[in-house]
Amino acid sequence: MPFLLNVLVHSLLPITMLSTALLLAFWMYRHRKPPYGHVDINEDPGLTPPSPVVGLKPLQLLEIKARGRFGCVWKAQMMNEYVAVKIFPIQDKQSWQNERDIFSTPGMKHENLLCYIGAERRGSNLETEFWLITEFHERGSLTDYLKGNVVSWNDLCRIAETMACGLAYLHEDVLRFKEGPKPAIAHRDIKSKNVMLKTDLTAVIGDFGLAVRFEPGVPPGDTHGQVGTRRYMAPEVLEGAINFQRDAFLRIDMYAMGLVLWELVSRCKAADGPVDEYMLPFEEEIGQHPSLEDLQEVVVHKKMRPVFKDSWLKHSGLAQMCETIEECWDHDAEARLSAGCVEERISQIRRVTSGTTSDCLVSMVTSVTNVDLPPKESSI
Repeated sequence: MPFLLNVLVHSLLPITMLSTALLLAFWMYRHRKPPYGHVDINEDPGLTPPSPVVGLKPLQLLEIKARGRFGCVWKAQMMNEYVAVKIFPIQDKQSWQNERDIFSTPGMKHENLLCYIGAERRGSNLETEFWLITEFHERGSLTDYLKGNVVSWNDLCRIAETMACGLAYLHEDVLRFKEGPKPAIAHRDIKSKNVMLKTDLTAVIGDFGLAVRFEPGVPPGDTHGQVGTRRYMAPEVLEGAINFQRDAFLRIDMYAMGLVLWELVSRCKAADGPVDEYMLPFEEEIGQHPSLEDLQEVVVHKKMRPVFKDSWLKHSGLAQMCETIEECWDHDAEARLSAGCVEERISQIRRVTSGTTSDCLVSMVTSVTNVDLPPKESSI
């Protein structure tokens, strides 16, 4: 009997090990991230919109540049140019579809909105992935840039003005396109991580996975309340007291824009004194991982906002920028500035200070009332 058992063990062990190795190899093959793909816009049947990409083009994934809630973003090479490929797992198909549909809206080509190249579905069944291909920006997001760099006054103005320009255009109804009118669109996830920077520091707004279109006579679709990034949520979102109308959603974007502008100002070297290390909005008050309850307490009940340093308010341009920021994140949503008004204000601040303000200028106290800023608009 021991002899027979010995024979069985020695006979079956190699077969078992070989089978296990083959199964493991097959599993790894199925789950590997393929470095090559093809952009095929016609692969997804039915509602796939037209795209600038025609036919198949070889696409090589190079390196992961960012990871987020809905997947990861790769730097990739398509023909002779670099592109960004955002890869969504199957469970986030809805976000991919929404972003693809927003990008395919008439009139979505704008120098301050991320440029869409194409979309595709890869794999099958549980291995399905959804790819979104856009232009690639080597500088990365505004968050990444501010972590590693301080900005001059001119840099701040360029980034802030072009960001406001992109958001103003997104919020605008535009009727003049051959393919149809561009409706007003609320972004619903404005944050520094969703603002890309071109080489010349022009801002480009991206990530439209949560965006909502407002077309006349058409329901806006899924507009449930507490979406977006918790840290950037407006008081009315944190309270769950949203008015589900177009202007209400646009004003929520403006609150978040105020926080992004604060991030920019906090890393500007134009004011006297040292520049602090980069911090997210409310990071000093409630840390890097605040709960919903933390933010409700600070933002809604205590009505706190990120702090302005005294040195900022002694600089002519930064003082006016801070006033604009305060009017973006006003607790009263209807009192907030529109994106178009913010763009106009920053443009005027830049023009007024261009002759007197430089990085080496000794800070001077100038009342913001000495400059006639554009008024608030009655509605967004």
